[in-house]
Amino acid sequence: MGLRANPTQRQRRLGLELRRLRNECGLSAAEAGAFAGLGSPHLGHIEAGRTAIPEVKLRALLTAYGCQDETLVEGLVAMSGSTGKGWWSDYRQSPLNDSIRDLAELESTAVAHRSFQWMYVPGLLQTPEYVRALIAGGEVDATPGELDTYVEFRLKRQEVLTGDPPPVFHTVIHEAAFHMQFVDTEIMRGQIEHLVEMARLPNIHIQLLPFRTSLSPATPATPFVLLEAEAPELNTVYVQHPVSSAFLEDQAHLTQYGTAFERLSAAALPPIDPVPEQESYKRSDSLRLVQHLLYTL
Repeated sequence: MGLRANPTQRQRRLGLELRRLRNECGLSAAEAGAFAGLGSPHLGHIEAGRTAIPEVKLRALLTAYGCQDETLVEGLVAMSGSTGKGWWSDYRQSPLNDSIRDLAELESTAVAHRSFQWMYVPGLLQTPEYVRALIAGGEVDATPGELDTYVEFRLKRQEVLTGDPPPVFHTVIHEAAFHMQFVDTEIMRGQIEHLVEMARLPNIHIQLLPFRTSLSPATPATPFVLLEAEAPELNTVYVQHPVSSAFLEDQAHLTQYGTAFERLSAAALPPIDPVPEQESYKRSDSLRLVQHLLYTL
């Protein structure tokens, strides 16, 4: 079997984790490979995500590395055994780039999503009308067919929120996102109403960060999504950027963005509650800000 020319994010991540575990226990590639009947070059290709590793050899490596965390072991075995095929596979010949397909695969396996957005409503919560208006404004050279593909793909991604079981979805959205003029008033009104409806789902928590917050979140300025796995070591941060979005796996970055989200959540208003408690009108929360936004549109 030939080497992969363009490994997916999952394949690269498996290799990176194996290299991290090997380095932590102080084994060379040759020493580690001997435990699993792998040559040093072969193990190098595995750690680069360029080739697969059979489960029995993977478990032998993890034993050699002293990895006794069953959740992590089974997480790595699942990553190795996955075919990577899903609904996103149907879009390999589309104008969509590889990173967005990798994101869809990660979203499908994450047990929790924590995100921050300051310019747009998060993609998994966007209405079809909002999606189309947003993409049409950003992809000005897209053909009608390509535009349909972009919209269709984003709406397919949203199905993860009502899966079985669905992930926990917790997002902080800056109030600025609702004042942008990317879409017209009626589309924005429908989008805000959709957020309230989505907040009825028990796994979805939506907070708004108002302009007048009294707390400084002191966080990265770029939007991000922290995708959490069963094993925390396999968490991933997806940082959005108009030129080149990035997947971050380094433990220091995971800690940094995890702390950033906690600060944002603490600075934001309490989550939207479509069925508020009695006398909730006496406190400021995300639902009251949403109602104000609807009134002022």
